[in-house]
Amino acid sequence: MQTRGLVAAAILCVTLAAPGGSSATPTPPDPARPADAPALDRASPRAAVQGFLAATDRGDGARAALFLDLAAVPAARRAAAASELRAVLDRQVWIDVATLSDAPEGRGDDGLEANRDGLGWLDTPSGPHQVQLTRVDRDGALRWVFAAASVAAALRVYDAYGYGDHPAFLPAALVEYRLLHVQLWQWMALLLLALGAYLLAALATRLLRTLLRPIARRTRTALDDRLLQLGAGPAHLLIAVALFSAGHRPLGLTAAARTVLAGGEYLLALAAVTWLVLRLVDLAGDALRERLARRGQSEAISLVAPGRRTAQACVLGLGGIALLDGLGFNVTALLAGLGVGGIAVALAAQKSLENLFGGITLYADRPVRVGDFCRFGDMVGTVEDIGLRSTRIRTLERCVVSVPNAEFANLQLENFTRRDKFWYHPTIGLRYDTTPDQLRYVLVEVRRMLYAHPKVDPVPARIRFTGFGASSLDLEVFAYVLGADFDEFLAVAEDLNLRIMGIVEAAGSGFAFPSRTIYVEAGSGVDGERRRRAESEVAGWREREALYLPGFPPDKIRELRGTLAYPPSGSPGHAAADGAAARGEADR
Repeated sequence: MQTRGLVAAAILCVTLAAPGGSSATPTPPDPARPADAPALDRASPRAAVQGFLAATDRGDGARAALFLDLAAVPAARRAAAASELRAVLDRQVWIDVATLSDAPEGRGDDGLEANRDGLGWLDTPSGPHQVQLTRVDRDGALRWVFAAASVAAALRVYDAYGYGDHPAFLPAALVEYRLLHVQLWQWMALLLLALGAYLLAALATRLLRTLLRPIARRTRTALDDRLLQLGAGPAHLLIAVALFSAGHRPLGLTAAARTVLAGGEYLLALAAVTWLVLRLVDLAGDALRERLARRGQSEAISLVAPGRRTAQACVLGLGGIALLDGLGFNVTALLAGLGVGGIAVALAAQKSLENLFGGITLYADRPVRVGDFCRFGDMVGTVEDIGLRSTRIRTLERCVVSVPNAEFANLQLENFTRRDKFWYHPTIGLRYDTTPDQLRYVLVEVRRMLYAHPKVDPVPARIRFTGFGASSLDLEVFAYVLGADFDEFLAVAEDLNLRIMGIVEAAGSGFAFPSRTIYVEAGSGVDGERRRRAESEVAGWREREALYLPGFPPDKIRELRGTLAYPPSGSPGHAAADGAAARGEADR
């Protein structure tokens, strides 16, 4: 026994003689520590806070007081100082022990003076106060404890806000029993509050729909009615979250519990907003589809579904980013990584994206529509479908050509379906032995025919002697055939061609063709009688001053307008055309 006492005394002397103490040096037994309590460790800020929290969790106020500097606390209040400090910290400061320094000297990069570390901020009646730990000399060793000023400030907060009060009618078991540092009566109150918030939100949502439904019915559009229906669910969730958030504030929850609840409320509110935006996208897509259907833009309706899915994907992506930000992830680094990945995906899917944007360009600019007859490149055909990747066209050979949208959008497209008029511009080559008066006869009669034809626009209609070709006298016809149907244009052009042939024949001339002719007899190939008749007619026009060259007077053009029968004589509609022409002549 004597030997054991000497050894113990030697160990105690060595421990007291160590300057500044060390976390590795054994500490003397703590007479105030119960047999099952851990050793008193205050060598670092983390150890001191862990010890204080453990002692207050067990209700060991005497041991918890060893972690406090009670110099600024009255002697009569020191026994309850630890529990009151814990109550204040629970309400206002969420201490993350893992972030505290485990070094004996504490943190050196927090901007505080040496031997001081900060834990958080208190909202005191006199203003914000930072809760600090300080390193002091205890029994010849430096130990970390709660600073005296911080303990005094916490006690002032306790007195001012009554953090120790709870409903007096509650049984002691509901107050003393805690789960995750939340008292049992607070758990019960939270459950009742959640149920009440849900029911009140349902009642408020129904009341709002009842008040707004008559207003929506008075409008001409049905969008507001559908908006009331689609927005009921998200509105219910948002109202419930708001009611729950306002209702749990008087319960006096700890800072950790309030932080967790705030995170849950943020997630639910984010879910409600995302839900509402997704429904608005659905509503906008349906409205756009109906509008395109009313306008007859059936080819653009196929873009609504992929556009809606793309918009919903963007909304969900933004919601996911907001969720990660709320959970504390580094969203900036995540977005940077997504940007790099997006570039890689875009490079890999370059052709597909080109075709997608080419299809969007075709729908937006609409150079051609489904059913249009067009020329693209060196081919012609009818557009059958404009998809997201390619455009399908049925050619005159009745085969279907699929052209990628990116390529098709860059082609020079000639849309025949949208023409309001057809350009009729043949070049007539007359024989070189045609006399000038014969030529004048042809010019006047062709003009007269163009002005008189009901299917020819008289304003730009003309024929001109444009020059001397290699084997012909060239006359250029310029006119527009009224109508937008190509088959009708071919029929009118055929009629005009036949009438011009008749005029040339009546003039006693003929069409030239690229050949070399050796005349054995002068004047061969020319009808002399008809030539004399044409020359006589031109001479009569000169005498009457009716040789309308270089142009017909406007009153003569109006007089001739529509006097020709079309369809021509012998056609099934000739009689009706003659009657219409006669009625027009009578009206004039």
